[in-house]
Amino acid sequence: MTVLRSALDTAAPEFAAAREQMLAQLAEVEGEHARALAGGGPKYVDRHRARGKLLARERIELLLDEDSPFLELCTLAAWGSEFPVGANLVAGIGVVEGVECLVVANDPTSRGGASNPWTLRKSFRINEIAAQNRLPIISLVESGGADLPTQKDVFIPGGRMFRDLTRASAAGVPTVALVFGNSTAGGAYIPGMSDHVVMVRERSKVFLGGPPLVRMATGEESDDESLGGAEMHARVSGLADHLAEDEYDALRIGRAVVRRLNWRKQGPGPRPAAQVRAPLYDAEDLLGMVPPDLKVPFDPREVIARIVDGSDFDEFKALYGGSLVTGWAELHGYPVGVLANARGVLFSEESQKAAQFIQLANRAHTPLLFLHNTTGYMVGRAYEQRGIIKHGAMMINAVSNSTVPHLSVLMGSSYGAGHYGMCGRAYDPRFLFSWPSARSAVMGPAQLAGVISLVTRAGAEKRGLPFDEEADAAMRAAVEAQIEAESLPLFLSGRIYDDGIIDPRDTRTVLGLCLSAAATAPVRGTDSFGVFRM
Repeated sequence: MTVLRSALDTAAPEFAAAREQMLAQLAEVEGEHARALAGGGPKYVDRHRARGKLLARERIELLLDEDSPFLELCTLAAWGSEFPVGANLVAGIGVVEGVECLVVANDPTSRGGASNPWTLRKSFRINEIAAQNRLPIISLVESGGADLPTQKDVFIPGGRMFRDLTRASAAGVPTVALVFGNSTAGGAYIPGMSDHVVMVRERSKVFLGGPPLVRMATGEESDDESLGGAEMHARVSGLADHLAEDEYDALRIGRAVVRRLNWRKQGPGPRPAAQVRAPLYDAEDLLGMVPPDLKVPFDPREVIARIVDGSDFDEFKALYGGSLVTGWAELHGYPVGVLANARGVLFSEESQKAAQFIQLANRAHTPLLFLHNTTGYMVGRAYEQRGIIKHGAMMINAVSNSTVPHLSVLMGSSYGAGHYGMCGRAYDPRFLFSWPSARSAVMGPAQLAGVISLVTRAGAEKRGLPFDEEADAAMRAAVEAQIEAESLPLFLSGRIYDDGIIDPRDTRTVLGLCLSAAATAPVRGTDSFGVFRM
């Protein structure tokens, strides 16, 4: 039997404490999500509506198929910075006329939808997702171009946005631009470099330089309509392929464009829906899964039992390398290989087990799911002598060169090179999400502060100087506080080191949407890896 049997005691005080903390963390994240959803705030939202315009998320909702999901990505980009949460951009994966698309919408209520440095970073990540998964790109455009006071950080790297659009088109991935308002300067190149362009009569204004800039540059007097109006572009310049009467008509035309793409997914389909079994255990239990103290381990099989089909998990090497659980399952009908940290530390055995498992998944063309809760690879004389460096490198080699889709979820700790071996951001997982309980840094706050203290103490002894214990204690407290703040998921999500913070109860749904999106592109493994040091 491969069906997991849960031993979780939901009546235990430890479960109640973990659940209470998770709910508190979720409330904090939801508060920050509310800031992103508020756009530029009531004043600018009311002004936008008074002009008869739809909000960015309203445009997305009307574009998507009725009652279909929308997986919003990088919602908290720019959190903790001087720029608005969300980076003036709404982006995610949704279904249009039965086609999974990457939808990107400028938020004109927030600084006119202008692009700041975090807008660029978010755009780069979104375009990366579209390229990796071969998702058609639909841009809902209303942007004043670059946020001019930040031009030094926007202008030079910003050209990559337009390069990405043209490369998508060259790769045969459709790009569609629906222009709802001003699309100035750099914003004009989005429709200019898209395969299909829809503009709205008397609303869309697309020009490299508006009337004031033209007057400054050439002395020419012009008006918005003759310089860059929708009708001019439809009748004279030819930039507009379709002329819509209003926003609703533009969205209707956009859906018709997608319907005519004759787009087909290239990856394997899931098992028929009628054959997909729900997990045997309640997703609500995931709220109490992660202990408040991340140094306390928890069994990842309890998580797996609540996210995979039928709680059916065929474990691989169950008796070997017990700190890493590996095995085969299905998730919403898609086959998947799972690697999940069990006791935090990765030893040589776990590393070799992971490398073999990743090779097998590539031979079977099976996507991989990494569930993070690791403090890193084991250190110490005995472990160094047994080859922890070469064995850890073996695991990282396998992760680096694997070509099947990778999905990562940070549940608890994700520290040190363990973050790399479990396919952290630098290793290009197709998608990476965090639970509110997650923490990620070079090492734990106490360990990092302790290392600095020991090095400082050794330096003082070497020079024959007295060691200031009081100053050391203050330093350790300050460093611990800093590292704790910088390892929080809000901090990491703000820097786009993940694709979003998710409610643990939504994990199965989010992963199912990601596996479906990944199957838009071919799913193929490799037998080509770097040299494994034995």
